[in-house]
Amino acid sequence: MQRLAYICAAAAALGLLATGCAAPLPAQSGNTGADRTVPPAWNAPLPHGGSSAQLAQWWQGLGDRVLVDLIEAAQRVSPTLASATSRLTQSRAALATATAANRPSLNASLSAQRGVTSASPMVGTALSSSLDASWEIDLFGANAAASDAAQARLQGTGAQWHEARVSVAAETATQYYAWRNCRQVLAVLQSDTRSRGESARLSALSAQAGFTAPAVSALADASAAEGRSRSTQQASQCDSTLKALVALTAVPEPTLRQRLQDSVADSNAPNQNPAAMPAVASVPAEVLSQRPDLYAAQREVAAASADLGSAQAQRYPRLTLNGQIGTLNYSSQGSTTDLSTWSIGPVVLSLPIFDGGRRVANVQAAQARYTEAEALYRARVRQAVREVEDALLSLSSTAAQREDAATAAAGYTTSFNATQARVQAGAANLPELEDARRIALASQTTLLQLDLQRTQAWIALYRALGGGWTPDAALPQDSH
Repeated sequence: MQRLAYICAAAAALGLLATGCAAPLPAQSGNTGADRTVPPAWNAPLPHGGSSAQLAQWWQGLGDRVLVDLIEAAQRVSPTLASATSRLTQSRAALATATAANRPSLNASLSAQRGVTSASPMVGTALSSSLDASWEIDLFGANAAASDAAQARLQGTGAQWHEARVSVAAETATQYYAWRNCRQVLAVLQSDTRSRGESARLSALSAQAGFTAPAVSALADASAAEGRSRSTQQASQCDSTLKALVALTAVPEPTLRQRLQDSVADSNAPNQNPAAMPAVASVPAEVLSQRPDLYAAQREVAAASADLGSAQAQRYPRLTLNGQIGTLNYSSQGSTTDLSTWSIGPVVLSLPIFDGGRRVANVQAAQARYTEAEALYRARVRQAVREVEDALLSLSSTAAQREDAATAAAGYTTSFNATQARVQAGAANLPELEDARRIALASQTTLLQLDLQRTQAWIALYRALGGGWTPDAALPQDSH
């Protein structure tokens, strides 16, 4: 035992000496130089004067229960979210494996044997059991660094799970508002089709009475047919969008169709209600805290840093302590012999001397992965800023355009109504009416298209800001 103490003391002294010679590990915190790529302020105009809001409650704040239910249904059946949940479970298992390397291991064995031995010709039975313990003392932090890397990747995987939820919500909202906008356009086209049909009917009566030329009646019929064709095409597009929602949410089509119809009847779309839309934080730093993909990239930098530290530590000595407790029971011809043994050791100190450059190559590879992770993080920060800027520009642009578009649509509609009255009074001809109709219809559809673009810009902004996600948000737990 005294000799064992000497060995342990010598190993510890050697460990302290080697620790002093070890190269310093890279910083393993999430704060990297990539943070400096964030601009001090948004360059695009901020809606609502730049006031902040809780984006996590944005969908509920819109006051549309159907949309909230559809998002929840889509998240329940999303294969993307299921894959993210699977990766989260795998990351938890990887962390458990990495953490176990820092702890002692204990194995038990049992054996039974019957036969004769050279010491005794009589048949005997031997029963034995043992407990074997082993513990690698992490002198240079290789195992601790591997555990830190697994922990960082678990945090990043959790952020990716939240990113999947944000993506599913944004896609569902996009399809939902696309369907509502499609129905609004369809209503405009159906009204236009009825007007064209009425003009065709009156033109036919006038031609039969000999007041107008047959060519004028033919023009009216052609216009009515064109209107019906547009309405049919638009209705088909609306059905296609509805089926996309069915695929996203797995809600049966008859049920979904009825719920959508009820939502249209109960409330107006909040596309142009500024109070119902999310506000924007005035500081770009909130992007880093709200975007799951940026947080995941940041944790990957930390994980790569820990991997580099682990690879560096593998170049230094390793110390392992072993121990055993065992019992042996041997019985033969009525006599029994019991033997019990225990041991501490050996204490094994492994000194890497020559490995053909394998450990050095591992360090170089880990350094390259760290450099790559940091570069990707910087690039994602720049991309995040661009996405927010683009969404803000689209919001500002559509807001400015809509006011003019609404004025234009109202004016052209008034002009069309006046031209229609003049035609009925005989002061204008059908070609003039059709020209006024075409302009009025184009202005109305342009206005609705701007409404859709504005809604899509809000959804893009919600997604660009991470949907209100925070690093301490709840994650799904393992089912077992």
